[in-house]
Order: sequence, then C-alpha cells, then structure tokens
Amino acid sequence: MERVGADQEIQQDAHPRPAARPIRSPAYLKRPASSLLPPLSSLLPVPHPFRPLSPAPFTVDSRASFAKERQLDSVVEARGLTKRYGAVTAIRGVDLSVPRGTVFGALGPNGSGKSTTVRMILGLGRPDAGTVSLFGQPLSHHGPDLLRRIGSLVETPAFVPYLSGRDNLRLLEKYTPGAGPAGIDNALHRVHLGQAADRTFKTYSLGMKQRLGIAAAILHDPELVILDEPTNGLDPQGTREVRELIPELAAEGRTIILCSHLLHEVEQVCDAVAILQAGRVVAQGTTASLLGETGELRVRLPEAAEAEAAFATSPWAGRVRREGDELAIAGAGQEGREINRFLAAEGLYAAEIRSVRPSLEDVFFELTGAESQDV
Repeated sequence: MERVGADQEIQQDAHPRPAARPIRSPAYLKRPASSLLPPLSSLLPVPHPFRPLSPAPFTVDSRASFAKERQLDSVVEARGLTKRYGAVTAIRGVDLSVPRGTVFGALGPNGSGKSTTVRMILGLGRPDAGTVSLFGQPLSHHGPDLLRRIGSLVETPAFVPYLSGRDNLRLLEKYTPGAGPAGIDNALHRVHLGQAADRTFKTYSLGMKQRLGIAAAILHDPELVILDEPTNGLDPQGTREVRELIPELAAEGRTIILCSHLLHEVEQVCDAVAILQAGRVVAQGTTASLLGETGELRVRLPEAAEAEAAFATSPWAGRVRREGDELAIAGAGQEGREINRFLAAEGLYAAEIRSVRPSLEDVFFELTGAESQDV
C-alpha cells in the first residue's frame, strides 16, 4: 500500500525529481570548487568593485614629482589611511612605504591596527580617508589587476580537512588559474611539504597547516606576499619552520610584509619596520636605522667631568650623563666619529668609544612608552 501511494504521488507531480545518486571519490575534483571550499577571504583577496578613495592631502603639492619617484621604488604606498567603526577610529592617518624586495615588518600589540591596515591594502576593507597605491598604481582605479600580483595569508588558513594538501591547492588553483600541476608542486616544495603533499589536511600539524597556507599564498608566484601573524599559535618547532621560510621567499625576489606582535620575530627576519600603536605609526624605517637612532654611545676618558661640561654647549647638550669615567650619550649610536672630533677640538682624548645597540624591544618600549610586555 505504501508503495502504491508513492507511485500515485509521483504521477501527480508534473516534474518528477530524479533519484539522488551518491557522489564517489574522485568525483569531488569534477564538482564546482565553490561547493567544497570554505570562504577563501582568509587565504586570497577577492577583487570587488572599488569606490574612489579620498585623496591624501599631500598628493597635490610641490613635492608631487619627488613622491612619484619614491613610489616607483615602493611596492606599497599608503597615505593618510583612516578607518572608523561607528564612533571608534581604529586607524588614524597611517602612512606606510614598503620598499621593493624587502621583508617589511608591521609591529604592534594586538589591537594596534595591523590587520585592519592589511585588509585595506588588500581591498578587503575600504578606508574612510586616505589612499593606497600598489606597484605605483592607485588601488582605487586598478584594484583587480593589482591584487592578482599579491598573495596573502590573513589570520588562520581555511582548507578542506578531508582533502590532501595537494588536492586543496588544486581546488585553489581554479580561483588563481595559471599555476598548473608544476606550480602546485613548486609551491609545496618551497614550503617543505613535498613529502606530505598527499596526506589529508586534518592530519597536518599546526606548523604544516600554516605552511600550506603560505603555499596557497605563493601559488600564482606573486610579487608581494602579505603574512598576517603567520606563527600565531604555533609551537617552537612550527614557529621556527615558518620563520626560516620567510627569508627564503624574499631571496627569490619577492617583497614580504610580515604583521606580528612578536618583537624578536620581527627583529630576526625584517629589513624594515613600522611600529604601530593605537592605530598610528609611531616610527618607521630600516631595522638598522631604528636601532641606531635610539642607540647609545659610550665614551671612556679620564677627564669625564671636564668632557661633560664641554658637552653642555654642544649639539649633544641634554643627552649626556656621566657614570664614573664614562659618558653615555643618548641617541648617538652612529655618531662616534663626530663626537671624537668634538672632544679632540676641546683637547680631550677618549680612551674608548663604543656603541651600545639596543634590541628592538628596547626601541619599541622607548617609542611607545608601553609598560606591558604583552606585545
């Protein structure tokens, strides 16, 4: 009776539905990639229509030609970026200049605005004011074309857990065509996952998952790679694996932007640094220059008291303190020659001059006035 009732119901339906058939492996590779993938916003920037951004105040002035020349040597130029969420201003007039071919660190505590700034650079968020230029072109006018030259890993990578690392990249390749099997193999090799390429993603360690995320970011051989907290949550071994990979990628001619709250990580791998606090850039420059500007010069000489008096009318006045037979001159880490010449002109001769270089941690706390070590 139940079967007859079912047949009658089917006859009454003018458009019968075919019986569902089970999907068998490896048929998943023939299905639309979008049906298998989670949202890819955490892996690859998705181009979208851009509205014109407000021009930065300085773009029309007597320095325009100089700014244009400087931009040619920079992969990223951000000027006056501002982002508001209701009454809260998260980003306050951020200026960034990322030199071509460098590992550039965006350093700051959690909540300082690093990820928000990166999202605006990638076109995933629209600034309320300011401009972004990539490869010398305004993002507002050439967004999709420019973003194809960028790879990114923003926060935690998302992959299909029951697929292998290789098959996950095959699916992503449908969104970034051109890599092909050779490009997939090369990306896996670059992140040292060649031996584990055919293991399912769910069996990977945290470090391996992060490295697969980096493989996805470099799958289409981008000129610029943006890594947002790539070692977050990793154990020491995984942290070391990712940290050693970053200079290798840069050595192949890419520009790398590394966002991190780990002071020692940025100091170890970055050529240039921007320090952010409360949505502002408080310092920016090469790592060497930042450490040198806040470095201290130590001068040892028998006539330390007489030398201290001489410095009171010098360009270093107010920056000198005496400790026994030594003078410590703040911020003069790279001015040993000038100071030695000044002392000789005063008839004073140093027995020893040495530069005391601070760590990036020292520089950070000096510039930000932060008291907590949670950065």
